[in-house]
Amino acid sequence: MPQHANWSFPTNIRFGAGRIKELPEACAEAGISRPLVVTDKVLQGLPLFSKTLGILDRAGIENTVFSDVDPNPTEKNLRNGLDVFHEGDFDGVVSIGGGSGLDLGKMIAFMSGQSRPVWDFEDIGDYWKRADTSNISPSVAIPTTAGTGSEVGRASVITNSATEEKKIIFHPMVLPKVVISDPEATVELPPSITAGTGMDAFAHCLEAYCAPGYHPMCQGIALEGMRIVKENLTEAYRNGTNIDARANMMCAASMGAIAFQKGLGAVHALSHPVGALFNTHHGTTNAVVLLNVLKFNRRAVGEKLARASAYLELKATFDGFFEFVETLLDDLKIPSSLNDLGADPARIEQLASMAVNDPTAGSNPVPLTYEDAFRLYKECFADS
Repeated sequence: MPQHANWSFPTNIRFGAGRIKELPEACAEAGISRPLVVTDKVLQGLPLFSKTLGILDRAGIENTVFSDVDPNPTEKNLRNGLDVFHEGDFDGVVSIGGGSGLDLGKMIAFMSGQSRPVWDFEDIGDYWKRADTSNISPSVAIPTTAGTGSEVGRASVITNSATEEKKIIFHPMVLPKVVISDPEATVELPPSITAGTGMDAFAHCLEAYCAPGYHPMCQGIALEGMRIVKENLTEAYRNGTNIDARANMMCAASMGAIAFQKGLGAVHALSHPVGALFNTHHGTTNAVVLLNVLKFNRRAVGEKLARASAYLELKATFDGFFEFVETLLDDLKIPSSLNDLGADPARIEQLASMAVNDPTAGSNPVPLTYEDAFRLYKECFADS
C-alpha cells in the first residue's frame, strides 16, 4: 500500500496523498519566489486548481496564471507563454496538469533563457548542447493525470503548427527541480481520461521494455511498471476514489517516463502524427494502435513478451500477453479505430510519411518502413 516517500529519481519527488500543501516549500527548494503558474483551460476551472492557488496565496507567493495551452501544445502557445513570463519578470514556473500543461510549462522555463528558436533543440544527436544553460529558469511540476510521466521527463513534445509535426525538445535541464505527486489530484478525472492516460503509461512501459539496446535499469523499471498498471488501472477506472489505485498509477506513469530513456517505438510513431493532425488524446491514440503494433512486432518481441507474461502472472506466451492487452482495452472501453477519434483515413499517406520520420520510430524492434506504416494505419482505421 503506498505511503509517503521522498525520492530523488531522477529528480526530487514528494509523493503521497495530501502533499499538494507542500507547494510553497517545493517552490523554495527550487529557488522560485514568483512563479508563473501554467495549466490548461479545463483544469483552471476545477476546484483542485483553486485549491492550489489558495495554497500559494496563503503563503504570500505572488503568482500569475497562464492557461493558453492546447491539448497538443504548439510553438504559438510557447511564444505566448514566454511573452507573459518575461513581461511579468517571473523567476520560475509551476506547471499543473496532464502532459500538455507540464510539457508547455517545462518549455517556458527552459526557453526563458534561450536566444535560439525552440526547434534548434529537437532531440537529434547533440542538438541539446546548443542551449545556453546560464539562465534556464527552474520549474516545479504537479501532475494531475497518471499517464505521460512528463513530470520526470527531460523533454517536451511541442507541435509545429506550420508543418503539423510533433517535435521532441530535449535538454537535461528541462527536468523539473521538484515534483509533487499527489494522487488526490487525480480523483476527479473522468473514467475516459483515466483510461487514456493509464494506457499511455502502459504504452511507455511496454515500448521501453521491447526497445532494442542495452539498458537493464530501464528494462526492470518498465517491467515493474507494466505490473503496476495491470493491477491498478482497471480499478482506478472503475472506482476513481480508490486512492491506492490512483497512487500506484501515478507511480507507474513516472516509471514509464523514466524507462523510455531506453526508447519507444511504432505505437508512438503512429500516434504522434494523428495527434498533430487531428488533435486527438495522445494516450487514447496510443491505445487504439497498440494491438496492431504488437502483431507487427511479434517476430522480434515474442520471446521477450513471453518472459514478461510470466512475471505478470499471465499465460507465459506472446498470445497470453496479447490477450491480456486485448481484454484490458475492452474493459476500459477504448475505441476500436482511429475513425472513432475523429481522424480522417483520407490522409493515411501523409500520416505514414510522418510516422517513419518520427524520432520514436528508430527504436521500434522491427524497422518501420513507409509501407509498414501505411499498412498499420489501414488496419487502425475502420473500413479503410
